[in-house]
Formats: sequence, structure tokens, C-alpha cells
Amino acid sequence: MISETSSKTETSQAMTAEQAQWVAQVFNASASAIEQVIHGKRRVIELVLASVLGGGHVLLEDVPGTGKTALARALGQVIQGTSTRIQFTPDLLPGDVTGVSVFDQRAGVFEFHAGPIFANVVLADEINRASPKTQSALLEVMEEGHVTVDGTSHDVGTPFLVIATQNPVEQAGTYRLPEAQLDRFMIKTSVGYPDDAAMARILLGDQGRATVIKPVVTTEMIAQAQALVQRVHVSPLVADYAVRIVEATRRATDVRLGASVRGAIALVRIASAWAAANGRHYVVPDDIRDLALATLAHRIVLEPEAEFDGVTALDVVGRVLLDIPVPQENGTA
Repeated sequence: MISETSSKTETSQAMTAEQAQWVAQVFNASASAIEQVIHGKRRVIELVLASVLGGGHVLLEDVPGTGKTALARALGQVIQGTSTRIQFTPDLLPGDVTGVSVFDQRAGVFEFHAGPIFANVVLADEINRASPKTQSALLEVMEEGHVTVDGTSHDVGTPFLVIATQNPVEQAGTYRLPEAQLDRFMIKTSVGYPDDAAMARILLGDQGRATVIKPVVTTEMIAQAQALVQRVHVSPLVADYAVRIVEATRRATDVRLGASVRGAIALVRIASAWAAANGRHYVVPDDIRDLALATLAHRIVLEPEAEFDGVTALDVVGRVLLDIPVPQENGTA
């Protein structure tokens, strides 16, 4: 297991090169451990881990059987934390997610019974099958980091990551996530089917039991890495590049609603995590460019005519990235 860094994490100081190297060590060790279970999906694993370090949440839109549950379970094991799975159904109530207060007749008081949302890694499976009221209960916890029941707040702890899934194939009986709720996910991506080599490894492995991964880091180390990521240097020129990309999505043809301010913040936050994960204490323009598709596309609402013509939000962001020149600077202070 990786040892904790002895460096202090005062927010007034910028991240040092040594601290960036420590975050990169934590990141790469975690990614390699998860890759023992999710074969051939290093990019997806790294995107999820970057979201963890950036303090965000993940939306996976994928067909069944691609390893979404295994990914969430493996992440919980790697960070020596807890993981839960909530199967969203039309009859799921908000209390089934957040927990409820139960009256204790002996003590004569109400006791709070925590729901499955109280875990370090929460898999919200098929979130679009639950009612909007239940969806809102989950998304409120994602935003606030605590559950309020009968006027009392209960912190869900840290680190806290929600991996929500949607099935793009079966839409009958589902409730589409509104744009304002989609905006609360830091990234949207998909695991996808493994390639031939990875599929062969899966078939030759032990299919009868779940793989148990030894932890390589602790939740305290992840929390420390999250604090360090907040101190990654973002130069004005890099910030301006992110702003120009976001603004271009609002002016793009075929777009009814472009990326939000929250989207711009999420882009810089995950770019900071990506920089630290690569051993840098500063963000470079390529970090912004590499993460724009995963961070911004799900926040864009297309005109109905464009959707009918087969245009996608990924197409829009891709055109924006081609149109806006990448600044020529290294991002250092």
C-alpha cells in the first residue's frame, strides 16, 4: 500500500512538484489495481478516478453487462472504502435512498436509519427508471454532501462518489433526466464492450466468483489528494481557453442550450485532477482539450431539427475544439 504524504495541505499554498508526484502515484496505483477487474478500459478507469479527485460524480450510459457494477465495487475495494448498489425502480422512494427516521418506543425518540447512499462509492443503477422525486433526492445529496431528515443533517462522509447508470437501449417506463440534473454530473462516459484480447482474458479467468482487490490506498489518502488537487495552478490563459470553449458551445449552430457555468467549473476541476494525476502541479491547455468531450457534451441541448438530422452533442463539442486554437503555453506559474 502507498504511504501517505507528509506534506501539509494548507489551501493558501500552491501544490508542489513533489505533491503532484505523490498524487500521480496514488492515481496510477489505483487505476492499475482496478484494471485487474475491468480489462482493457484504462481510459474509462482514469476518467472515473479523475472525477473522484476532482470531487465530482459520474454518469455512465451503457448497455447491460459491461462491468459498471464491477467498476464501482473495485473502486470501493481499492480505496479501502465502502460501496453500495441501489437498483432504481419506479416504486423506489426517496427514503429508500437517503434513509428514514424510525421511532424507538423504548427510548421514546426517533432514530435515523441511514440508507445506502451512505457509502464512499454508490452505484445508482438505471437512475432513469426511478421517479423524478427519487432522482431529485439522490441528486440533492450529490450536490450538498449530506442528507437532511426531520431537520437534522447527516454527512455522507468523504470521499463520496456516485456512479449513476442509464440504459440507452430500453426506454419504456423510464424518466429522462432533466438537463438541470444532468448538469450535476462532472462527466458522462461509457465503459463499452471489451476488445478481443480483453474479452479472452475475461473468459479465461474465474467467472464463478467476484474478484477481490487488495486496497492500495485509503479513503484518508484520497481525501488528502482531493485537497491537493484544489491547489493545482491554473493560469489565466488556460482558464480563458476553457471559457472560450464553453462560450462557443452556446453560440454553436444546432444548439438550443450550451454548457453552463457549472460545466466550466467542472472542466477546470477535472483538468486540475488530470494534471496532478500526470505528475504536474499545473494545468496545460491539452488537459482542457482532452477532457472537454466527457465534461461538456451531456450538458448541451440540441435543437430538435438537429437531433432529427443525426447531430449529436459530441459532434458539437468536437467542432468547437477544432475551431478554437489551443494556446501555446505550458501552464506553469
